[in-house]
Amino acid sequence: MIIDCHGHCTIDGSYSLTADDTVRSLDLYGVDKICCSAPITSGDGTPELVRHRNDLIIASVEKYPDRIMGMCFVNPGFFQETQDEVTRCVVDHGLVGVKLYNQYRINEPVQFPLIERCIELGVPILMHAGYPASPEMRESQPRISTGAHFADVAKRYPDAMLICAHIGGGGDWERQLKGLREAPSVYLDTSGSVIDAGMIERCVRELGIDRLLFACDGSMARGLGKIADADLTDEQRTKLYSENFLRILARRKI
Repeated sequence: MIIDCHGHCTIDGSYSLTADDTVRSLDLYGVDKICCSAPITSGDGTPELVRHRNDLIIASVEKYPDRIMGMCFVNPGFFQETQDEVTRCVVDHGLVGVKLYNQYRINEPVQFPLIERCIELGVPILMHAGYPASPEMRESQPRISTGAHFADVAKRYPDAMLICAHIGGGGDWERQLKGLREAPSVYLDTSGSVIDAGMIERCVRELGIDRLLFACDGSMARGLGKIADADLTDEQRTKLYSENFLRILARRKI
């Protein structure tokens, strides 16, 4: 089984691919399931817009329950609305986790009530992340979370299931790995359009295969290609492609 744990779609295509196009892509590339969200990537994201985006994900999951899983996007700056939206999406509609963008860093105190709620429910948090290599990138994403930020919050919440997004899509991936070495409870997804030779093998050496999750974040051909090219055993591929993520899903408490 192959599960892409980091994708994006909406039922109507108003953000990223439609649910129909997403499933066609899964069939084309031989991927069994995908976990999708529809984050707000610029501005604060009002509760009304957040709810609308999540409605589009819920509708996608309802149309393709055997192929699409959903993650609930929230903006933790709106405390009560975030708590209510997690309950609505995760408890009432069965979405499998929470997706965060860079409205705040993962280790800012505003995130703590959300992290505690996700621990209570036994669901993961997938966080947009990277180590910006250029001044322009740093200016455009001043609150992007680095591996060091994940390590900081993981010390506070060792029971949290935190997923650091797209090692191949956030700047200096080697610097990112250095921070994640100090956070043994944090997972890393393999997505991103960067396909540097040896990147996947380095991730395995630095973090161990049990902490890696297969993902594409929209770059499905590259996402699959870099795993196919990597020097991995069959057992390692099985863990990466699905077993590690299924183990996360099995920790759900509701």
